[in-house]
Amino acid sequence: MYNPKQNEETRTEVMHSLIRTHPLGAWISMGDGELIANHIPFDIDPARGEFGTLVGHVARGNPIWRNPPSAIPTLVIFQGPQVYITTSWYPSKHEHGKAVPTWNYAVVHAVGVPVFIQDSAWLHQHVSRLTDRHEASQALPWSVSDAPADYVDKQLAAIVGVEIPISKLTGKWKMSQNRSMPDQLGVVAGLLARKDPRAADVAAVMQGILGSSFP
Repeated sequence: MYNPKQNEETRTEVMHSLIRTHPLGAWISMGDGELIANHIPFDIDPARGEFGTLVGHVARGNPIWRNPPSAIPTLVIFQGPQVYITTSWYPSKHEHGKAVPTWNYAVVHAVGVPVFIQDSAWLHQHVSRLTDRHEASQALPWSVSDAPADYVDKQLAAIVGVEIPISKLTGKWKMSQNRSMPDQLGVVAGLLARKDPRAADVAAVMQGILGSSFP
């Protein structure tokens, strides 16, 4: 990934936070001589490994686990807040016109060799933890124990667990850092004026980067 110094995010805890907030990863691997992409929601276990361990599962019918490349790393991409940036928000555009539109975004790339798990107890604990996390915000949270035990067992038999100890973790926060301070402040104001959740998310990230410089 092209990642200019000004856009680099090196804090592991910040990258883990993005993964927790945007857990659906685009998982890229090699198989049968071609690139294969799967879209998997992952948990991040920060306590295991230098950069943490991704934890998820795939359908048993998914061929990715049957002939895994034992020593070939795979890549999981997590896309965070992102939005189009118009030049009309730059004061400099109105001064001299030397500006072009762009796209602001935050993204995390996690690299590691996957390990596949078929143990039913592990799978039950994994899906219970995953479910509890994502059901917590619901008015009537559902839990795995709400379903009949034999039904749960049948569902567990249809999946295979995966853990990816992260060997390399890269963050890119492209948030108008290359623009002047007035232009950055103009972008934040423009995003907030849109009253759009995606725009507000990017504005919040930019405000965090600007810190005390933000009025």
